[in-house]
Amino acid sequence: MKKTNRGLEPELVRKATLEDVARLAGVSKMTASRALRNARDVSKSSLAKVQAAAEQIGYVGNNLALSLSNQSANLVGVVIPNLTNTVFAEVLSGIAEAIDGTDRQSVFGVTDYDPEKEYLTVRNMLSWRPAGLIVTGLDQSDKTRRLLEAADIPIVQIMDLDGVAVDAVVGLSHRRAGSDMAKALVGSGRRRFGYVGCGLHRDTRAAKRHSGFVAALAAQGHSLVAEAQTDAPSTVFEGRRLTAILLAQHPDLDCIYFSNDDVAMGGVFHCIANDISVPDQVMLAGFNGLDFVDSLPVKIATSRTERREIGRRAIEIIVNDQRSNSGGNLVIDLPPTIDLGLP
Repeated sequence: MKKTNRGLEPELVRKATLEDVARLAGVSKMTASRALRNARDVSKSSLAKVQAAAEQIGYVGNNLALSLSNQSANLVGVVIPNLTNTVFAEVLSGIAEAIDGTDRQSVFGVTDYDPEKEYLTVRNMLSWRPAGLIVTGLDQSDKTRRLLEAADIPIVQIMDLDGVAVDAVVGLSHRRAGSDMAKALVGSGRRRFGYVGCGLHRDTRAAKRHSGFVAALAAQGHSLVAEAQTDAPSTVFEGRRLTAILLAQHPDLDCIYFSNDDVAMGGVFHCIANDISVPDQVMLAGFNGLDFVDSLPVKIATSRTERREIGRRAIEIIVNDQRSNSGGNLVIDLPPTIDLGLP
């Protein structure tokens, strides 16, 4: 029994080919190939005809074959710690916005802050010969770093400047962010400081903020009165629980610095439930400047980070291969803005 792919000669049912797409669109095979990869030098007219032809006959390209012939694929690997944190979701949004309209396609892997899982994710992504790789942070294990150094593709590490990059890096100094917040809080008149943190043994960037915060307090003649930490992941629940413990032991604290905004929101809930005035009685300070901060019933301090812009700039480095003009490692510093949440 014979069937027909619309627009083609009658034939036995088979998988549509690039030649079929080109013939139906009335363009060369090369033009069809470039159009299907969204190459920028293909005219809008040819692009529309090729896309319509591919859709009509159900054509699916063979990116694996393409990667083997070109020694690289059009994929950009993105390695992030988790998907539950809004911060990384917004970084991915920036990546998606910047990659749209290019001949690249992003794929991502999640490490759960596990160094071994990060190594396996990076190794698997590199086996596909991607056009570039975006990796969160600068604190990879030695064996993961060796993979990145030997990759011979653009490597962009994001979110952290406190360390030595393999290639290019886009982000902020977390030690400086912690230091700047400490200086701002002391400048606002706060003197008795506490700290609440989650998962600092795995979240090295939060640990760096803590380090910068403590160092800046000491430089100004102050110190942390007390700390409450857990190895558990950052959650509102843990923030509320740890704030309750901290204030029960030290009710005279006038400021608490949290590892991030999620944890700080837990502190807000504890204070509201216990009629503790924020920020008059105790100022609460987080990190990231997430959208919900502006919707809280009380004002808290935070460091507002450029999450989407970090994602966008990372993709631009890979697509435009900006490393070639950097004369060495390319560093893009996008420092956060301090917001004390005061009138």
